[in-house]
Amino acid sequence: MEIIRGAHDAFNQRDLDAFLEFVDPEVEFTTRFASLEGHPQYHGHDGIREWWEDLLAIFPDFKSEVLGVRDSGDCGIAALRVRGHGLDSGTPLDERAWQAWKARDGKVVWWRTVGSEAEALEAAGLSE
Repeated sequence: MEIIRGAHDAFNQRDLDAFLEFVDPEVEFTTRFASLEGHPQYHGHDGIREWWEDLLAIFPDFKSEVLGVRDSGDCGIAALRVRGHGLDSGTPLDERAWQAWKARDGKVVWWRTVGSEAEALEAAGLSE
């Protein structure tokens, strides 16, 4: 749980180096906004850097708030509230999202951001 909260705090503070401390160098992840960002998946710390730049180029004031976490040891889900404004349009973004993750040795090795709790549970292998 501390991994997820710490990573989101580092992101919101725009501290990329601190963010990278929470993720494995071989992390694999898919974002909810992949089609807007131009990539379906990102890999490794280079992928994190690319995603970071892609997302902030579209939503320069993007913030994520962790509303709750369900942790089952090496995997879990987090309920999020994400906010920002589109750079070109100024259109506000304010919605809930869910993040599924898997961790090993205190670092996130896989994550996927989706639009519903059910999708997150299924992605993390926690659905009933």
